Amino acid sequence: MKYPFPKIVWAAGLCCLLFPAAEAQSLLGFDAAATQKELALEKQFDQQLKAENLRAHMKRMSARPHHVGSPFGRENAEYARDLFKSYGFEARIDTSYVLFPTPKTRIVELVAPTKFKASLTEPPLKEDATSGQTKEQLPTYHAYSADGDVTAELVFVNYGIPEDYETLKKMGIDVRGKIVLAKYGNSWRGIKPKVAAENGAIGCIIYSDPKEDGYFQGDVYPTGAYKSDAGAQRGSVLDMPLYPGDPLTPGYGATKNAKRLDYKDAPTIMKIPVLPISYGDALPLLKALGGEVAPAAWRGALPITYHVGPGPARVHLKLEFDWKVEPAYNVIATLKGSEYPDEWVIRGNHHDGWVYGANDPLSGAVVVLEEARALGELVKTGWKPKRTLVYALWDAEEPGLLGSTEWVEERQQELKDKAVVYLNSDANGRGFLFAGGSHTLEKFLNQVARDVTDPQKKVSVSDRLRAKVLVDGNPKAKQEARSRADLRIGALGSGSDYTPFIQHVGIASMNIGFGGEDGGGEYHSIYDSFDHYTRFKDTDFSYGVALAETMGRCVLRMADATILPFEFQNFSNTVQQYAAEIRQQVDAQRTQAEEHNRLLKENRFQLASDPKEPFVQPEPMPEVPYLNFAPLENALATLEKSAAAYAQATASTGTIAANDLKKLNETLYKTERYLTHPEGLPRRPWFQHQIYAPGFYTGYGVKTLPMIREAIEQKNWKEAEQGIQRVSDTLTQFAQQIDKATQLAK
Repeated sequence: MKYPFPKIVWAAGLCCLLFPAAEAQSLLGFDAAATQKELALEKQFDQQLKAENLRAHMKRMSARPHHVGSPFGRENAEYARDLFKSYGFEARIDTSYVLFPTPKTRIVELVAPTKFKASLTEPPLKEDATSGQTKEQLPTYHAYSADGDVTAELVFVNYGIPEDYETLKKMGIDVRGKIVLAKYGNSWRGIKPKVAAENGAIGCIIYSDPKEDGYFQGDVYPTGAYKSDAGAQRGSVLDMPLYPGDPLTPGYGATKNAKRLDYKDAPTIMKIPVLPISYGDALPLLKALGGEVAPAAWRGALPITYHVGPGPARVHLKLEFDWKVEPAYNVIATLKGSEYPDEWVIRGNHHDGWVYGANDPLSGAVVVLEEARALGELVKTGWKPKRTLVYALWDAEEPGLLGSTEWVEERQQELKDKAVVYLNSDANGRGFLFAGGSHTLEKFLNQVARDVTDPQKKVSVSDRLRAKVLVDGNPKAKQEARSRADLRIGALGSGSDYTPFIQHVGIASMNIGFGGEDGGGEYHSIYDSFDHYTRFKDTDFSYGVALAETMGRCVLRMADATILPFEFQNFSNTVQQYAAEIRQQVDAQRTQAEEHNRLLKENRFQLASDPKEPFVQPEPMPEVPYLNFAPLENALATLEKSAAAYAQATASTGTIAANDLKKLNETLYKTERYLTHPEGLPRRPWFQHQIYAPGFYTGYGVKTLPMIREAIEQKNWKEAEQGIQRVSDTLTQFAQQIDKATQLAK
């Protein structure tokens, strides 16, 4: 489901190149003797990993289309289950039953001023062995579009995000009763029809412009990696900022006999028809548009003058779907812990694809399988994990995180009781380490990144990324790269299977992979194939091995740490930055409003207007009140003090009694639960985390301190004040749990 790299990146600074010898060997949660034993175990783990296994699994699992409900999707699930069993895991398939509509009718045609009918097909290529399996391939479409049969004037809306509609209003263009044409990019695809419908449009068409995804970027497939004029991006347009997962069972598991909404009443299904097309099919539509020339920033790379419309182009859009429920096969494999069997370290990726899914998701899924095999080899030597390992390959991620969300919703209380961490990967490529997650794990991940070697440059993956930031980063990022010991990891919004774990249940989570040197236009097309991947992505699977080394260390260290490696000073510092950003945002809005109203009072707008055009008096901007940030500042000060006290306590910890140690670890892994609120976020209660959430109008993109930040963006000052108090209370409760851990660690 994810965007191509970089959707999540290290946010600012990176590890220093040089570490003192003692620090280089230190591991959070391990004493000196246990550290040496752990490092030796990780070396054994690395020696088991084989790139040829990744290649063989990918070739087998991408041989046929494996979308939700497909025969080969089930075969892949059974294949993975049986592999896990052969590696020594207990393995099973947990089945959910989810709504997965597929198209019966797809028509896009220009009916005026000329005639044109879009082909809506991706042709087979002799250079791509699997591309000719046309009977099994899902056609190009958007899952959870509404049915519809509409004909109307066309309007070009750039990326189709809220600010684009503000620009159109200033141009005097109204999209009510129109069909809009939007470019892919700058937002998750589901936001585009959502905003179009809110502005009164009756249909939406989305195309990939070659400027972002085609010949402007490089040679097109099959000569190069990028999208040809016939390629199109499938995908879900489920309104996931409301809630992900099965749209018919909001907040509870989609079991076989679960009570289901009628699909026409499901709030996350789009209200207007929406369809993706290629830029080859988009070109005649854009050519037929008249009206004003599009603003410079809106223009793509097609050989035309981009006009906005409306008309004279008129388009007929007809879509009809088969609204069926399909089984989703989640593969669950467990290796029982020897000391703490009721503490679960969960590692996941998904196995379903839109078509062949070699890159998305199999480049990550095959790594999960190889990690499990290597762990099985360690078990044969006598090693056993202290904590239970749960390895998962989710189904139905692509339509909207359905498999993982339903699995989590069905087991919410058990996961709240037992889940230590969730470690996610998705598509994997070649280049730089990227990571996002709970900032209580930031220092832990820095130590992991320090100990993994980049296969191309033969330095640590953190050092390589640090060097990139020093060359390409903005001034603030460069400064932190020189001065801050730890990398700043990104915050998690949505877009992959970590979402239900962290956003809904409050389980500390990480999302990790490699990318940045593997560009291409295969995303969600029939050309996301074994042939494309092995020519243009991680061609020798060396970065697949690097991902296994990275995630394997995460799993092993979490499984065997004496004290779970959570750390709170980096978290405290990060949230302080978020709060500072919000205060600056309010100050900027206030300055803008005051300046606008001053100019209005002095008639400066009239003096600056074009004498040839009629002058339109601007409206005064409402005043921006002074919000009371004192509760948040007090809570942050308390958090900082608590985090420092825990760091000091664990720096000098001696032997802890077994019972106190179990209580300490349980307190640590449950701290993330205290960052959630049972009422969730305003107008979307499923999202309960108060520090990280996908934005209401960004889709995948994260909003930090979301209740406060989005209220300020919407100028809802009462809700902003309520958000400040709620977040302050949340952080205070979180700090109290850190204090509890500190007392147990002394």
